Amino acid sequence: MPLLLLALLLLIACDAEPRKSDAELGLNAQQIRGRRVYEQRCAECHFAYSGRNLRGPSMHELFKKPYLPSSGTPTNDERVRDVILLGRSKMPAFGRLLTADQVEDLLTYLHTL
Repeated sequence: MPLLLLALLLLIACDAEPRKSDAELGLNAQQIRGRRVYEQRCAECHFAYSGRNLRGPSMHELFKKPYLPSSGTPTNDERVRDVILLGRSKMPAFGRLLTADQVEDLLTYLHTL
């Protein structure tokens, strides 16, 4: 029984990302606000600091990639903002849930990944 419990705990831990503090990441105030939005709205489906996919594609190094995962459109603020606001395939739209400031904070945070 203890071996089964240990195996189950390891499987659960495999889907968890290591957690660093805002200070360890060197985030400024806007990036911290964006991280909070990410944790509330995005982290359920997207890893931030791992290249692995969760329910949706990883956001790790998103702005270092020439094209957005799954869509092939150029990776830039305008395109990422559109996906956040309007959604895409399985991703819901957040245009009615986030303020314009929250979207800008989120974009600023995504640039740190």
